[in-house]
Amino acid sequence: MKLIVGLGNPGKEYDNTPHNVGFSLIDYICNNKNIDLTKKQFNAIYGVTKINDEKIMLIKPLSYMNLSGDVVRKYVDYFKVSIDDILIIQDDLDLSLGRVKIVKNSSSGGHNGIKDIEKKLNTNDYMRLKIGIGNNCLYDARDYVLSKFSLNDQKKLLLVYEKLNNILEDFCLLSLEQMKNKYNKHKGIIEG
Repeated sequence: MKLIVGLGNPGKEYDNTPHNVGFSLIDYICNNKNIDLTKKQFNAIYGVTKINDEKIMLIKPLSYMNLSGDVVRKYVDYFKVSIDDILIIQDDLDLSLGRVKIVKNSSSGGHNGIKDIEKKLNTNDYMRLKIGIGNNCLYDARDYVLSKFSLNDQKKLLLVYEKLNNILEDFCLLSLEQMKNKYNKHKGIIEG
């Protein structure tokens, strides 16, 4: 079984904010692939699909970003998911809007949701998909990640999500190096 976790905060006030791009990508993929994302368990909403007879769970924790690790730990334990079968989708302030990056065994970079997952799993040896949200220096980082995207930025992100539409298949079928070669381009995914 594969576990794909999009990070974000529950509640309408957090929709369309930089910190919720993990939730947004999960929503986008589920909408495009007709995956029912209405099941609830362990303080999360999830949907299930299969690729090549492998079960994939797509999860949106409802515990708020800084407590994401509790939810991930419960799913890992209950479904006996290997660390190698986890993909966490997160926002990244250090990547420009439009860039994405696949990493594994990498530091949290100050991301509180990732810090909590590392703490609860006692490892950082899982794959992560970082989605660049840019860093607007006009705001404090905390204020920026919870602010609303502009219409122009929303359009850019939609292009990013379109390019990431096959991330489920890639996660199931490609190696870590193949994933990095495909997604870790120098230019942004929407520029290059």
